Amino acid sequence: MAYSNNTIEELLQLMELETLEVNLFRGESRDIGTSRVFGGQVLAQSIIAASRTVDEGSIHSLHAYFLRAGDAEAPIVYNVDRNRDGRSFKSRRVVAIQHGRPIFTLAASFQLEQEGLEHQFEMPEVPMPEDLSSESHIPEDNLNQVPQLLRRWFTRTGPFDFRPVKKVDVFNPQPQAPYSDIWFRLCEKIDVPDLMHRALMAYASDFHLVGTATLPHGISFIQDDLMMASLDHAMWFHRPARVDDWLLYSCDSPSSSGGRGLARGSIYDRSGRLVASAVQEGMIRVGKPAGNRSKT
Repeated sequence: MAYSNNTIEELLQLMELETLEVNLFRGESRDIGTSRVFGGQVLAQSIIAASRTVDEGSIHSLHAYFLRAGDAEAPIVYNVDRNRDGRSFKSRRVVAIQHGRPIFTLAASFQLEQEGLEHQFEMPEVPMPEDLSSESHIPEDNLNQVPQLLRRWFTRTGPFDFRPVKKVDVFNPQPQAPYSDIWFRLCEKIDVPDLMHRALMAYASDFHLVGTATLPHGISFIQDDLMMASLDHAMWFHRPARVDDWLLYSCDSPSSSGGRGLARGSIYDRSGRLVASAVQEGMIRVGKPAGNRSKT
């Protein structure tokens, strides 16, 4: 699909997969201003595809690998393997395919609701979202410094409102500790099942996470000699939550090495409940300017 400001209605339409055959589904792709399909889109659509084959239970964990860059102009076919249906847990494997090749794989586990022991880390003490401003406003002088493709990214009006506790100046980055806290929510209320809230939380979790690994190095995703790409993504859903209410994404990066950066994220609701955790490793390469090669 053509470039879009990606409203909430469009985002929900993106989650409406077409059933092609038993265990086989097709989803549309959407250009949101990046050069390739946004990883969070494939992640969320894979969750929806897997859930279409599960009669009972909610997704509680997933482990995914990004294999190839997705083509935003082509649909994606999702092939679901029903690995196991147990009494409490059900396991699924999803392969996302474009142009005859896998671009993404996901292993997911679903669980029937159960009672059990409970504990959690406390939410960090940070300002509430009402006391923070959105990250979306970029001065015109700064926009003129970036290529047209990145300009589309900065000027998009997405379905999520992101409000960082501490804003990072991507036009003049300075080395800082590898920690970030950002509030996010859908810009409007939605009436959808819990599964959709989990899928959209996974969609949003692909924003900002691996970027935490760049903070100690004073680099920015807009610089011409930087290549970044998500390699994998793991997520655990601990408790039900709504993505149209404020959620705090508290991220840290314990290590970067070997051209890769590792980042972890804890997602809390505004009452302080830990509702999900995420871990992602990304390729981070700084080298020759991208003039003679394609940027991932």
